[in-house]
Amino acid sequence: MQQTIATALETQFEKDVYQGLTEYPKYLSSQYFYDAKGDKLFQDIMNMPEYYLTDREFEILSDNTAEIAKLFARGNASFKLLELGAGDGKKTKILLNYLSKNNFKFKYHPIDISQNALDGLEASLLKELPEVLVETRQGTYFETLEEINAENGTHKIILFLGSNIGNLLHSQAIAFLKSVQELMQEDDLLFVGFDMKKNPEIILDAYNDASGITAAFNKNILARINTELDANFDLDKFRHWEVYDPETGTAKSFLVSKENQTVTLQKLDLQVHFTAWETIHTEISQKYDDRTIAWLADKSGLDIVTEFSDANAHYKNYVFRTK
Repeated sequence: MQQTIATALETQFEKDVYQGLTEYPKYLSSQYFYDAKGDKLFQDIMNMPEYYLTDREFEILSDNTAEIAKLFARGNASFKLLELGAGDGKKTKILLNYLSKNNFKFKYHPIDISQNALDGLEASLLKELPEVLVETRQGTYFETLEEINAENGTHKIILFLGSNIGNLLHSQAIAFLKSVQELMQEDDLLFVGFDMKKNPEIILDAYNDASGITAAFNKNILARINTELDANFDLDKFRHWEVYDPETGTAKSFLVSKENQTVTLQKLDLQVHFTAWETIHTEISQKYDDRTIAWLADKSGLDIVTEFSDANAHYKNYVFRTK
């Protein structure tokens, strides 16, 4: 039987881990996959041949760079280019390079919860694109957007790439998009990547690679808990499992306990019991069709400006403005 001892929870990480592991069924937030090791594992995932998302969005940005840049500049006005969850900026550098070489007036604000990722991005930009004005922002998306929004009237282009929107259920995506919309001015644009519905086998392969990189990425959250919360998860006693429902377009990731076991989290004064084959839900990766995207936009107070697609319509970038 699970035993809990009175505890004083300090950080959001501690609160979220405590809540997720004391619920039934258990869950943990995928945002906590990311630390120095998690960042590296995700870069490895993006380089896997099975992980088509990166290549398809790279294709879109490469094939439509001039049109996208013109859309952002709106008559060559100066603008702020904000990127939510910037990561290593690999795809964004396509736009940054074009904008810089063609003398567009802009400042790039990469936003990420991981300071490690921001430091790496800033260092690479200094080396590769030293002429680009960069101001990194570490923190949550909305707090940072509010800060930038209050600074001046320069219009904003908000990037949310990599189908990160797919980590949210539809109700959560609407709440997220509404929150962004409320921080947008009339001339601002929101540029969002959506992974589209396709052959289910392609989708499953992307999240269940034979080399085990995605499994290691999911298990990294347990490694973080061990390190930061003085826990004793045995990662080998959990199996990564992926499922995909082609009707709803929802891919789900789980960590499955291979046996009856009890894990102690010393810093939380918490013991968590797992029965054999009990799950921890770690992530969703939502896939979309055009009708669903239009519905999300309408519910969020957004209008669709245009869209860009790869050659096979496996992936799309939609551009929105506030109604």
